[in-house]
Amino acid sequence: MTLPTVGELELAVLLTVARFEGEAYGTSVRRELAARTGRDHALGAIYTTLQRIENKGLVVSTMSEPAAVRGGRAKRCFRTTALGSRVIRDARNVKNALWKGIPTWSTA
Repeated sequence: MTLPTVGELELAVLLTVARFEGEAYGTSVRRELAARTGRDHALGAIYTTLQRIENKGLVVSTMSEPAAVRGGRAKRCFRTTALGSRVIRDARNVKNALWKGIPTWSTA
């Protein structure tokens, strides 16, 4: 079976969802991604990417219970699938293979 291809943002969002272990939702993904990459993405871009990787079968979503405050809303939570985990492992293997043989440069 050929694994689906993912772009850079898709992979970053997929890795962030995996980090949250089933408790990832749009705002938490955006915040974590910004903290780790130093880039702030629009919330709409995060939700679009989450939908795209869900359509590819890399994550699944469920609705949480509404927040325990008056007028609290339910959140759409994401978790990786087995296919998503395989895509993550494959991406790591590809990056490692590309880095092999590249010399380490001094920053001095």
